[in-house]
Amino acid sequence: MKAKQRGNRGAETGRKAQVRATISFPPDVHATLEMIAKQKKVSLAWVVREAAEQYLAEKWPLFKEQA
Repeated sequence: MKAKQRGNRGAETGRKAQVRATISFPPDVHATLEMIAKQKKVSLAWVVREAAEQYLAEKWPLFKEQA
């Protein structure tokens, strides 16, 4: 499934354009992510983005230099 780009809205707000993705989690993982988001007072999307960025930095450190 191909992700949809969010158009040019990033340019209007000064932020980079984002790509929307739909992700399915097992119920226990979803519940844990929701708990983390509630404790940090952020959205579940923020928690998932942060986790993905940390994973890339740890597992693929050269990826950041190429982007």
